Amino acid sequence: MYEKFLVVASKLDKAGINITTQLSQFPGSSEQFKFYLVDKEIIYTESFDPEKINDFDFVIFASKHASESGEKTLSIHAPGNWRSADYGGERGKVCKSSSLFFKHIFTKLNENVEHYDLKNYKVTMETTHHGPLINKPCVFVEIGSTETEWSDRRAAFILAKTISDSIESFKENPYNEVAVAVGGPHYCPNFNKVQGKSNVAISHVISQNAFPLTEEMVREAIEKTEEEVDMILLDWKGLGRKEHKDEVLKILDKFFIPKKRTGEVDK
Repeated sequence: MYEKFLVVASKLDKAGINITTQLSQFPGSSEQFKFYLVDKEIIYTESFDPEKINDFDFVIFASKHASESGEKTLSIHAPGNWRSADYGGERGKVCKSSSLFFKHIFTKLNENVEHYDLKNYKVTMETTHHGPLINKPCVFVEIGSTETEWSDRRAAFILAKTISDSIESFKENPYNEVAVAVGGPHYCPNFNKVQGKSNVAISHVISQNAFPLTEEMVREAIEKTEEEVDMILLDWKGLGRKEHKDEVLKILDKFFIPKKRTGEVDK
């Protein structure tokens, strides 16, 4: 499905440079993928030369993650904005996302964290958020959430190995059910369980933070999923009060795609 991968990081980003430095030491990496280090922050579309991206099938952004909690995290998410574009990209536009590759790299990350016993880091998906906006399927892999973690060579090694492993072993799985996810908090605890322990493959996540949900958001999530969407996955408790749930269901009914709650998925 994807043959030519590009790994992108900013020269201003300690975590991104840490990850790409580790990744450059893997044998045979130059045959599997290419690097593109940019001078500015990678959340801004204008930081890139489009010609350096156009020749590739898939883009992986290696980046830092910052949060007020300061929690140690290794996180993965699709880029894009459901509403405002305060942090790059365009308002109401998201990038293409492959649910199958997203699931694959999330699975590999969990396996590597367990194998190398990095217990003090939390592995998590995040909702789709921030820029850039590019016309290629892509995913962010991030180290969070402070300078201490951004400089952590062990954490960077695990993300680098995850990128290398994922590119080397990725194959389409016809048994996966493709889903876009709606509801819940930014760090997707219920969607994490589904992505990691079921045959459902999630592409974009519209968290409750982006509500009120609109028809345009759902259409954007579906159209920017590389694979045909089989279901809309709901974090039922994470949809809010009954009147909010009713409004969400009213919008989703317009798409004639089966809906399933996370609790109804076999794990």
